[in-house]
Amino acid sequence: MKNDLPADTTLVALLRVQREAYAREPYPSWEMRAAHLRALRAMLLENVDAFAAALEADFGQRSKAELLLSELWLAKSEIDSALKHGKHWMKPQRRATGIWLRPAAAKLVAQPLGVVGIAAPWNYPLLLAVGPLICALAAGNRAMIKMSELTPRTAELFQQCVGRTFAREHVAVVTGDASVGAAFSALPFDHLIFTGSTAVGREVMLSAAANLTPVTLELGGKSPAIVGPRGRLPAAVDSIVAGKTLNAGQTCIAPDYVLVPRGSEQAFIERARSRVARLYPSFAANRDYTSIVSERHFARLQRLADEAVAAGAVLHPLTDAQPDATRRLFPPCVVTHAPDTCALMREEIFGPLLPLVPYETLDDAIRHVNARPRPLALYLFEDERASVERVLRETVSGGVCVNETLLHIACEGLPFGGVGASGMGAYHGYDGFKTFSQMKPVLVQPRLNARALLLPPYGRRFHAVMRLMFKL
Repeated sequence: MKNDLPADTTLVALLRVQREAYAREPYPSWEMRAAHLRALRAMLLENVDAFAAALEADFGQRSKAELLLSELWLAKSEIDSALKHGKHWMKPQRRATGIWLRPAAAKLVAQPLGVVGIAAPWNYPLLLAVGPLICALAAGNRAMIKMSELTPRTAELFQQCVGRTFAREHVAVVTGDASVGAAFSALPFDHLIFTGSTAVGREVMLSAAANLTPVTLELGGKSPAIVGPRGRLPAAVDSIVAGKTLNAGQTCIAPDYVLVPRGSEQAFIERARSRVARLYPSFAANRDYTSIVSERHFARLQRLADEAVAAGAVLHPLTDAQPDATRRLFPPCVVTHAPDTCALMREEIFGPLLPLVPYETLDDAIRHVNARPRPLALYLFEDERASVERVLRETVSGGVCVNETLLHIACEGLPFGGVGASGMGAYHGYDGFKTFSQMKPVLVQPRLNARALLLPPYGRRFHAVMRLMFKL
């Protein structure tokens, strides 16, 4: 949003425009909602090359193939699912009344909330702006989207494309620095969804609380991978490496560290090296591997590695390439013997450093996970059903993959969200539709009913009915 007015002034004006439009049309038909979803899908698919070029310019190196796989395909799939099921989602749902409220009828009616605020991060700027928008549009809302200042070219292009596709009163994109983001999160939206770090999530929730704005927070944290006692190590390593190297580890659900049976560390490292060589041959010249988004984030990863080594950790580079600050290219690296007190083991890494933590028994691995803030994702590699069930029952996380990484986010029937320090609330598919709807409970009383039996004066008839009610 470019003008000479203070950010909070222009944002308030835009919110007012969208609220007025919502008041004129508070319950869009499914045909209208579907038209908006189709327009969004067409806009994304018609601008693939432009978005790929913008992301390449913002990151320094990011392949079009990764954009297609990890952002645009997921967005298209979610739009297709909403188009297939959205009309059914809108239908009132019958609910039981209980015997003593009969012949009344009960139902849930999904009502659009109004104006939804979407604060998108930089790591997957298209997917994490469009994903919530799909749910908001399917639920019949209007939306304002704040894009990250760390991917300015992508943000500007997305703003232009949305501006050509939607009326400003329906969907609008704003850009700007952290001060604009703070003003954005302080607006009295009908719902606010923020995707980003836990630290910023706390500030967003404080701002929203002033307006009693309900929030969905998609944060992150240290998502563990557990290679179980009977897990297939080669398959586990392959999946963990794929999940960790996608977007160079700049993924909120990337495996942050790996719990492995003690004694298997060297086998893990050797398999990881061979896997990286297969995925990214001629690593230094390979264009499929993504750069770190900024100099500050590159320096942070280097600091995490240096501090860990100073504390006694050992680095095991998975390629012969060296970190390149000029290109912000940070090769994947396994870390062993990192003490719990170093920042690498306390902070979300959000990059291609992968600590290994050996354990003696599965009990030890479970205790390790439970002693830390609840993660956004947990990955378990184990073939013994009893062990799988134990981990599922005895740990708490936003989501879980068994013998896989990352792919739960692509499952259209599963909600996506965190728990505790990794977030609150969820979206995707029907769960996203519910997040951006007021699922209004409605009781309909027919003309002929038994309500009079429970009204004053409380005489014999009332007490006889009460005795019957308690007895049954």
